[in-house]
Amino acid sequence: MKTSKPQTIPRAAGTKPRSLKVGGQPARGLSLVSKVRTPMQHPDVKASIDNSADKASNARGTPSPRELLDYQRDFFERSLLFWDTLRKRANNMLEHERAGMPPLLDFQYETLVDARQFERPANYALLRITQIGEDCWDDCVDLDKPPVIVLDPRAGHGPGIGGFKHDSEVGMAMHEGHPVYFVIFFPDPVPGQTLADVLHALRRFVEDVAQRHPGKPPVLYGNCQAGWAATLLAADCEGLTGPVVLNGSPLSYWAGESGANPMRVSGGLLGGAWLAHMTADLGNGRFDGAWLAQNFENLKPEKAIWEKYAYLFSNVDNEQDRFLDFERWWNGFYFLSREEILAIVENLFIGNQLEQGQFRICDEHMADLRRIRNPLVVFASYGDNITPPRQALGWIPAVYSDTADLKKAGQRIVYLTNPHVGHLGIFVSASVARLEHRAILESLVDIESLAPGLYEMKIDNPTGDADCHKPSYSVRFEPREVEDLRESEPRAAFERVQKVSEFNETLYRTYVSPWVTAMANPWTAEMLKWSHPMRTSRYLLSESFNPWMRGVAALAESLATHRQPLAHDNPLIEREREVFGEVTKALEKVREARDSGYERAFDLLFAQPESFAKLIQGMGGAAGPQPNA
Repeated sequence: MKTSKPQTIPRAAGTKPRSLKVGGQPARGLSLVSKVRTPMQHPDVKASIDNSADKASNARGTPSPRELLDYQRDFFERSLLFWDTLRKRANNMLEHERAGMPPLLDFQYETLVDARQFERPANYALLRITQIGEDCWDDCVDLDKPPVIVLDPRAGHGPGIGGFKHDSEVGMAMHEGHPVYFVIFFPDPVPGQTLADVLHALRRFVEDVAQRHPGKPPVLYGNCQAGWAATLLAADCEGLTGPVVLNGSPLSYWAGESGANPMRVSGGLLGGAWLAHMTADLGNGRFDGAWLAQNFENLKPEKAIWEKYAYLFSNVDNEQDRFLDFERWWNGFYFLSREEILAIVENLFIGNQLEQGQFRICDEHMADLRRIRNPLVVFASYGDNITPPRQALGWIPAVYSDTADLKKAGQRIVYLTNPHVGHLGIFVSASVARLEHRAILESLVDIESLAPGLYEMKIDNPTGDADCHKPSYSVRFEPREVEDLRESEPRAAFERVQKVSEFNETLYRTYVSPWVTAMANPWTAEMLKWSHPMRTSRYLLSESFNPWMRGVAALAESLATHRQPLAHDNPLIEREREVFGEVTKALEKVREARDSGYERAFDLLFAQPESFAKLIQGMGGAAGPQPNA
């Protein structure tokens, strides 16, 4: 197969922030009263009086007129720069769309295999990383080390979260000497593409890498939803892969903490899989990833729709580049096929079939996590509200009855946790990449040499420096018991959700879907795509749609030449941050009340047999046998 030349995806256009002066004094107005200077009008005397007035004002806790004017000026200037940043984001989004939405990867690569050319095509491709920054393959790679294959999730966005920047999973693996390969996917699925097609393509990729490195089984690095794909590969490719690293990967979809993980109950409250089916039908056979991104933002709206923008506004002089870099990836929404989204929702989110060994990959293969013989490394964070540790680890006691069962199976499972980093931080945080991901890669030999059992990986880093190597930090593996991971969960309630979902899906598929698919066409699908609020809230701030933004751009460009921001510790700036924080807390309270309401509604509908029986009766009693006490 022909290979493409190493290439780099060009970054979308964006203006670098200019170097700005800080701390300049505001210009003073001219006196119109008299040309004759009195002692009180002498500059030194007047400055002394102003300073005394400011000190007195501060002592009273009341800002002086001059401080108020300075703050108003600074607030206006930051407002201009803030809206100009959103204008740039809109332009970047449109430019990315016009370019065909290529993957936003911070490294050079060559394409080895394109699965769109397979007999069973899928919208995936295998890349070989050739250069990261100034470091190329020949300078970094040690062929005696096993290759690493990084798989990014198809969770609404494009590929790149694992190689988003220099200090990333990809960058760290290559700097540790591993040959690195990256699996990408394209914006649109192949029509009718199934999960089986995807998994067969991924298996071909693993086989290709294994052939390039004989005797060095590749390490699979699965991020988020790609984690369950990596486990399926490990189960299906017995003996072909090395250790599998699961980063923020949900394998136990019914697990979680009541009141803290509302996503697990949303499927029941929405009536199951039928809504995803209808959305895909309206999209002419494609499911818009913007819906998944919107769901992520709705989990913590105080972060996604307020705090993110409040922080940008408060630090607009220094935050433009970081904000725009991340938004380039976040605003690139990719599609899944109807068949893929239904299989994911029905079998994983609703059915939780993976941990139960009931997930059928295709007619010939049933997923069985007990078939995995190579070591598993599970990385989770207590700050992750999308894949909490319970969802990342809850499958272990479901698959293995106890520690003795795990040891008898000859399996080694290692887990490590981070106390605070969020879901995306597991993949994009530079400090996490430098410490946790580096520690995992540097400990692969030790992990493979462990005796069968369950272990918690502990990193002792006395220096506190995230960017360090052994022996500056040390790693130890503490034995743990499978029984300690077992948590009570309302399994009966989720089983009732599954019954309701099956009923609603059958009803929709039989009576509604034919009419929806008959009305849908490429034009209506495109109209729905561009009317999605995740897109309109972005691209409508481009000057291409909003002529007023041209004025914002001109004023922002002029402002940047003489911008004099207030000091970070200015009393009014500090008060502004306090107000922003109070708004965040208020929105957090509203979100907590919402989530609590979701939990109560779920318990009322599904956790109580009597209420569920009434629900089934109201649906016509056609959802199958009624579970009761």
